Amino acid sequence: MTTLPASMTCIEISQYGGPEVLKPATRPVPKPEAGEVLIKVAAAGVNRPDIAQRQGFYAPPPGASDLPGLECAGTVVALGEGTTGWSVGDAVCALAPGGAYAEYCRVPAPQCLPVPKGFDMLRAAAVPETYFTVWHNLFERGLLTAGESVLIHGGASGIGTTAIQLAKLFGATVYTTVRNAEKAAAVRQLGADHAILYKDNDWAAEVKKLSGGVDVVLDMVAGDYIPKNIGLLNRNGRLVIIALLGGATATINAGQIMVNWLTVTGSTMRPQSVAAKGRMAKGLREKVWPLLENGTCAPVIFKTFPLREAAAAHAELERAEHVGKVMLTL
Repeated sequence: MTTLPASMTCIEISQYGGPEVLKPATRPVPKPEAGEVLIKVAAAGVNRPDIAQRQGFYAPPPGASDLPGLECAGTVVALGEGTTGWSVGDAVCALAPGGAYAEYCRVPAPQCLPVPKGFDMLRAAAVPETYFTVWHNLFERGLLTAGESVLIHGGASGIGTTAIQLAKLFGATVYTTVRNAEKAAAVRQLGADHAILYKDNDWAAEVKKLSGGVDVVLDMVAGDYIPKNIGLLNRNGRLVIIALLGGATATINAGQIMVNWLTVTGSTMRPQSVAAKGRMAKGLREKVWPLLENGTCAPVIFKTFPLREAAAAHAELERAEHVGKVMLTL
């Protein structure tokens, strides 16, 4: 049995605000509850929801750690009562309900996956949040299938770089919006068929001209993008909203939804049940893990910071110059 230390270093949100409110702190090592594993964290991902939590807009679900961090990779060092499927010593990556900005993190066992063969801990930690999100929203909710077309907003983000690769590998034609020419070149290398610069163009008119219409839109902007997205959808098209970077409200034409038999849906990941996340993990293990292990897709890592520099990592993500993921290592 591994002897665990009594305390650990972690990153606390000292008050709501800018990146500077993230402070290194010492806390007791958490104890895994029934059905959970305790992971000794080697690396953790930095994601937009962490910024929202830091600003006071994304509270942890009941029973979850108040520490930020929604994904990590590391080694299982303890099991909660009745936990099955994992053993002490297993190398795992996990979708955490919170608490991954720490040396130890407790996670429900169904939300863990084996570290993909050939991956180090850093690359493994860059997988869960974006791959769970894309799998659920693009394929389970958006029902994207081979031969269809998809518009992915924010193509250079962690979510975007993942969605482009998976959509292409599953046989879709991929359109994406990005900020500048450097990002356009980067996303084309990942498989995007067309990259539209949203700052310089009427992106909706550009997508319409290139595609004639798309079957699915994955939207992290919302706001005034929503009516434009609806206008781009083919008959039976699906709009999936996953973030609100452009605002939460929009004026839409409901007639377009009715006449074109459209579906408008969306989701947040963190409040979903352990059973739902376990179902997603099973889908990923069957359909996506072989692609990660044979090298046909991979997380894109932009920059890595030590855990104690979490504030600098948040500032980097907020600059929005990244292609792919910002990560923390321990």
